[in-house]
Amino acid sequence: MSVIILQQAEREALRVQANCEELVERIARAVREDGTIQPLPELYLSRVSFPLKPLHSVLAPSLCVIAQGSKEVLFGDSRYRYDPSHYLLATVELPRVSQVLEASPERPYLSLRLELAPTQVSSVMEEVGYSPSTSPSKHTDARAIDVGLLDVHLLDAAVRLVRLLDTPADTPVLLPLITREIIYWLLKGEQGTRLRHLAVLGGNTSSIARAIERLRRDFDQPLRIEDLARELGMSVSGLHHHFKEVTALSPLQFQKRLRLQQARRLMLSEDLDAASAAYRVGYRDASHFNREYKSLFGVPPMRDVQRLREEAVLSYANEQDGTSDTSAALNRPLPPPVLTVE
Repeated sequence: MSVIILQQAEREALRVQANCEELVERIARAVREDGTIQPLPELYLSRVSFPLKPLHSVLAPSLCVIAQGSKEVLFGDSRYRYDPSHYLLATVELPRVSQVLEASPERPYLSLRLELAPTQVSSVMEEVGYSPSTSPSKHTDARAIDVGLLDVHLLDAAVRLVRLLDTPADTPVLLPLITREIIYWLLKGEQGTRLRHLAVLGGNTSSIARAIERLRRDFDQPLRIEDLARELGMSVSGLHHHFKEVTALSPLQFQKRLRLQQARRLMLSEDLDAASAAYRVGYRDASHFNREYKSLFGVPPMRDVQRLREEAVLSYANEQDGTSDTSAALNRPLPPPVLTVE
């Protein structure tokens, strides 16, 4: 019996190794230059050739898998590091700070991100028999993000997902099936309770999901916590407690992150000055905007934008001809201002 078990373990190890190598090869072939592409609905593939400084963005409910390299996500006071042996699961839309830690031209960071729609999660839950009566205890950790071990089932499904790039005629039929399979294995795995607790079942987490949707939609509007709590049927103290339990931020902090990230995007992509960007995202006091921007990003708005542009130019120059000459690089045509990494 022990010999049979050993043989099975060896076969599984070989299968995992083959899947890991295939995932690296297929993502590298699909994304030949640094950046992110969306080759299929809800599927994003990324490539990075150098470690990156922390990037601010909003993460949709997603499964994130790394084929090569490693990455760290800062969420509140917690840090989540993952690599080819681990996946990251996010179950509500969240402002995040992420950083690619391991990457080189010879071994670039390669990853995939699959967005997970709540309706898909609900459908799979119903099919496998989960219901409100099987909802997790209210004492379950409600944090909306965590890292789990990437087991053989999830890895195999991820490889088959990327294989669809070679057979586009099969995608309309097989993409929904593979996505459902991935959700199924997530529900059965170590993060299944978190996914059920946050994504579809009732109670406070459902209300927080509605609150997040409202804040995302109206981030540039004044926020009255009393009105939001009344709309959700919660007390003000209850809203604060459960919102921070899920997002690691208060509602006001959450809104501020969204505003500042959007302002940064506007200054980079639309070449707005700081005062115009501040007004567009809901600030009426430019000095207040400048203070909060510096608190989050470390430097004042226009200095931050100038730094990001220079770094983008230098990175682009390095990719083109390996130059590290700052003055020469800054005379080149400006590439896209921000590298988005999934």
